[in-house]
Amino acid sequence: MGKITGFMEFARVEEGYAPVPERVKNYKEFVIGLDDQQAKTQSARCMDCGTPFCNSGCPVNNIIPDFNDLVFQDDWKAAIEVLHSTNNFPEFTGRICPAPCEAACTLNVNDDAVGIKSIEHAIIDRAWAEGWVQAQPAAQQTGKKVAVIGSGPAGLAAAQQLARVGHAVTVFEKNDRVGGLLRYGIPDFKMDKGHIDRRMAQLQAEGVTVRTGVLVGEWPKDSKVTNWAKETISAAQLQNDFDAVLLAGGSEQSRDLPVPGRDLDGIHFAMEFLPQQNKVNAGDKFPGQLRADGKHVIVIGGGDTGSDCVGTSNRHGAASVTQFEVMPQPPEVEDRPLTWPYWPLKLRTSSSHEEGCVREFAVSTKSFAGEKGKVKSLTTVHVEMKGGKLVEVPGTEKTYQADMVLLAMGFVHPVASVLDAFGVAKDARANAKAGTEGASAYVTNVPKVFAAGDMRRGQSLVVWAIREGRQAARAVDEFLMGSSELPR
Repeated sequence: MGKITGFMEFARVEEGYAPVPERVKNYKEFVIGLDDQQAKTQSARCMDCGTPFCNSGCPVNNIIPDFNDLVFQDDWKAAIEVLHSTNNFPEFTGRICPAPCEAACTLNVNDDAVGIKSIEHAIIDRAWAEGWVQAQPAAQQTGKKVAVIGSGPAGLAAAQQLARVGHAVTVFEKNDRVGGLLRYGIPDFKMDKGHIDRRMAQLQAEGVTVRTGVLVGEWPKDSKVTNWAKETISAAQLQNDFDAVLLAGGSEQSRDLPVPGRDLDGIHFAMEFLPQQNKVNAGDKFPGQLRADGKHVIVIGGGDTGSDCVGTSNRHGAASVTQFEVMPQPPEVEDRPLTWPYWPLKLRTSSSHEEGCVREFAVSTKSFAGEKGKVKSLTTVHVEMKGGKLVEVPGTEKTYQADMVLLAMGFVHPVASVLDAFGVAKDARANAKAGTEGASAYVTNVPKVFAAGDMRRGQSLVVWAIREGRQAARAVDEFLMGSSELPR
């Protein structure tokens, strides 16, 4: 513990934001991180608890008290070594992780939690600036070849771990650039894609081969989301050419809203809308881009993806943005004695909401209406929980003007064609069926085929994807070599 009384002397300091009028004019990151002295002061609030619940609250089990203490001691280089020992990509999690570690912080019982995420952000940014993040190629090669399908956080974490123990790793990505949903699902204003490019340079220096624009299997013909792949490769060829295959793609099958009027123009999945803006930001020409300029936009879905649609619509110059959430409005302050150290239910207001958005809770969409084939309005009804089910409240129907509707109600499972191409068995939620413990860890029913991340667990957080990628890499290494020195 850097300072025994730190948590009593220092208040929590949040990272800052650029002013709303300034940041909505572009797609650049706008978070103002802690400077070195602020990070040191914040790290002094860590109590180095006898039982550090933050470690178990973090899916990758970051050794949080240790790197906090090292920051307090001004040993930033040792801090990044501790952080990298459990997390391959802290620049991703330090920007977009919701920080379940902070919910589990012992201070959070009756005070403001340690600003763990902001300290992590400061450590990795300092490490890149100082040149401490270097390639770590394997001392010798094993002669084994591994194919990783998907270049999101699970695939990249697994690829890096496997390459560092000497396997020849090839990552296959169907899109034109590496990053998966990190690249095309998360707006640039939340995470600049240069962070992915910088990591990819490191991975390639460590021996990872990347093939973009390659689709494994066939893209579903009825999918409303664009397939940008330039070529295809069969599952059989990958099984023949590689000693092991890891399926690490994202959960990309969007939840639909089958109500009257759904087929009207102007109603789109979030994953039709968001990737297009990211491609334009990257310099691509995109005729017919879905844009919200001057439109009354309705976002259906109250989670992170919906928030991303709000922020992007505001940057387009939408006339208004309204977001619907079917669940009741949660309390502004959580019941800490009831929820700690678990993730609490409470009202969360994102930076995108602060940029301009009307939020409606306990609202269900009943139908869409339009003119000349284009959506013009939608009708809603309030719902309430009765007997464990949401039921409509009579007499609460309401009509909203809507020139564009974005469906952001989550993702139900991976694109089925990938799993079907390999003949992988699915669980009840249509994810790849594989366990996480013992001999069955990340192993599918198909010989030498493994699954991790969203492909196995369903829609989840970036930090869970990194955890599963790392653990799956160990399982693959054990399969290939009989044992593994990779950490779980």
